[in-house]
Amino acid sequence: MEKKTLGIIGGVGPLATMLIGEMIVRLTEAEKDQDHVDMIITNNPHIPDRTAFILGESEEDPVPVILSDAQRLTVAGAEILAIPCNTAHSFFGQIEEGTNLPVIDMIGETAARAAQGGAKRVGILGTTGTITTGVYQSACERYGMTPIIPDAHIQSVVMSLIYDDVKAGKPANSEKWFIIKGAMDQAGCDKVILGCTELSVVRQELGLGDECIDSLLVLAETAIERCGHTVKK
Repeated sequence: MEKKTLGIIGGVGPLATMLIGEMIVRLTEAEKDQDHVDMIITNNPHIPDRTAFILGESEEDPVPVILSDAQRLTVAGAEILAIPCNTAHSFFGQIEEGTNLPVIDMIGETAARAAQGGAKRVGILGTTGTITTGVYQSACERYGMTPIIPDAHIQSVVMSLIYDDVKAGKPANSEKWFIIKGAMDQAGCDKVILGCTELSVVRQELGLGDECIDSLLVLAETAIERCGHTVKK
């Protein structure tokens, strides 16, 4: 398969961007430098907050800035794009239409991974923006799974873990995670989708188990394969 150059539209958030770069390197079957995925990464933290725009708390539309970064990557030689931000995928149609390059559908790929794992009742953890747009709920239903979203209290704990901990550069708070995990267990979830790339950082820092389907990990593995490389077993 022909090798392709990956463009990563990053900065959403910055730590998750650095993490997916490392994931791709560590997960690629390679014996030397030249065997790895050719990546071009923007880490633009000035992309407006996606959740704030979705909830009407901000008038700053993130899509034009995302498309501007897509153009920067195109000019730099990218041939396929990945966006390590689940909430940005609420605008997936606009982003796909606004660039000439193929864009990996992080939401669809993650839902497919859950279905392949035999999931029936899937907890959806993400920003309030992602939950509000229902992108994961729709994707899970397409695969015959029942999506379970947190109630208002648990969602506030999820947002605190994302914004007050990871985006603020602090360690993931294990007590917050156990509150969230307990609620998902009580709701009868057999799998939980980590539908926010900051939660991927939480997974790594807290060593979360296989019941968690990490959207950033799915995106990394998909990107490796789409760029003509092999995922390490």
